[in-house]
Amino acid sequence: MKRFYMLVAAVCALSFPNAGAQDKAVKQIIEAGTTDNRTMEHLDVLTNRFGGRPIGSDAYDNAAEWMMREYRKWGLEVKAEKAGEMGVGFNRGPWFGKLLSHDHGMTLHFATPSYTSGTKGVQRGHVLFEPKTEAEFRGMKHRLKGAWVLISGENTGWPIDRSAAGDSTRQAIKQENEEIAKKNAELRRRNWEKGEKNEMLPLKEFPALFYHEMVEAGVLGFIQSSPVPIRALYDRKMVDSMTFDNVPEVPDIKLDEHQFDIIAEMVRERREDFQLEFDIRNHFRLGPVPYHNIVASIRGTKYPDEYVIVSGHLDSFDSATGGIDCGTGIGPMMEAARLIAQSGAKPKRTILFIAFAGEEFGLLGAKAYCKAHPEQLPKIANLFNRDGGPEPPVGIGVSQAMYEDFVKICEPVKDINPDFPFEVTVREPRERPKVPGGVDAEVFAVEGVPTYTFTTEDVKGYDFDYGEIWHTERDLYTKNIPEYQEHTAVVTAVVVLGVANLEKQLPREGVFKEESK
Repeated sequence: MKRFYMLVAAVCALSFPNAGAQDKAVKQIIEAGTTDNRTMEHLDVLTNRFGGRPIGSDAYDNAAEWMMREYRKWGLEVKAEKAGEMGVGFNRGPWFGKLLSHDHGMTLHFATPSYTSGTKGVQRGHVLFEPKTEAEFRGMKHRLKGAWVLISGENTGWPIDRSAAGDSTRQAIKQENEEIAKKNAELRRRNWEKGEKNEMLPLKEFPALFYHEMVEAGVLGFIQSSPVPIRALYDRKMVDSMTFDNVPEVPDIKLDEHQFDIIAEMVRERREDFQLEFDIRNHFRLGPVPYHNIVASIRGTKYPDEYVIVSGHLDSFDSATGGIDCGTGIGPMMEAARLIAQSGAKPKRTILFIAFAGEEFGLLGAKAYCKAHPEQLPKIANLFNRDGGPEPPVGIGVSQAMYEDFVKICEPVKDINPDFPFEVTVREPRERPKVPGGVDAEVFAVEGVPTYTFTTEDVKGYDFDYGEIWHTERDLYTKNIPEYQEHTAVVTAVVVLGVANLEKQLPREGVFKEESK
């Protein structure tokens, strides 16, 4: 009888040669992930050594090279796939600003969007409000030379509109203001001659209405009021046509709204004699400058042409360091890759770890990848994209057809840490998007690829606020929550490996609603 059981065990081992090895790999992933987790080390290098990483910058290129080096150290195959190129590159250095007055001074709190100009060294000048009519412009033209100009509007992250469409809007508003100025002149005449009390009609506003004229007159730069935390994006209306010969010539400063109000009052109400001093080291790079997706892989042993993808975007805005957006995707993804690679796992399907380029500039890397690899799209089991806050995974919602598989796959996750519960739920089919939404995963969803991602929750109450950091100066390494990020890496590794080791590909039934014919 004992020999019979030994024979059965041997037959089972031959029938399922990888079952024990894969269970062992999962245990090793969990053990290493809970005792030697390096997620925060990856994030430290990514954000504090390289900093903010817009495509076209040295920081982006350096981060990409470093990421490839790390993957190779862990034994993964890795390559850089060109996703596009910028007509001109951009690098950001330090920036400083001061208010200089005879009775008090103030250090200024501000930022500038990417792909906008720096100063010509330290520049100091007086302050003016922008003109709104031709008469106002002519009356102050001489004083514009060497001035910092306060402009209308409130910063939303984007720089002054220098596009042809913006110039067309400017011209229309200038004409409207000329008509309004004529009406106001008539109202003033009637008030003076007839004793009427007519109020003046307000002039239309457009930030930097006389932009080109003021630049030609010799202004030092423009200053706009900004809510805090300050949001600073990039020159999206010009970046596609920008070359080294048509980059902006003067700075576009987004100033703390409280300081802006103080300075505005000093100019308008108190007519004080003071100056502002700025040193802004924004530098352009001769183009074209290519940018790349970084694609690492662990090749499948049984179904090498079927795929499971883990992704995030490598680029970030550079008024901060991209610690959350998208450090929360890149850090755990890299650690999941390390944990799987060093566990000895031999997944049946190929696992791809993709750091997309240019997400912030319009999902450019994801679009380029789908265009370059159409043959992969029908064979992707799921794309696990992470691009949000640092909260840990507490579950995943999948189609009814995938539910049983995911329950089994996610069983080991429940034993990792009792502080972090995990539940698999059924998600109703959703509309298949016709155009991509706001994250890389939606590019794949347009192509019919399942893009189920983890449900996350601030289970311990760290009071994280995504709105506070989103595209602002506060998107820093210090906004991460280490225990959350480390747990994310382990869960990702276990679940992704489980999907890769299924005997059959995950069914796509019920992922999207059936299109009516």
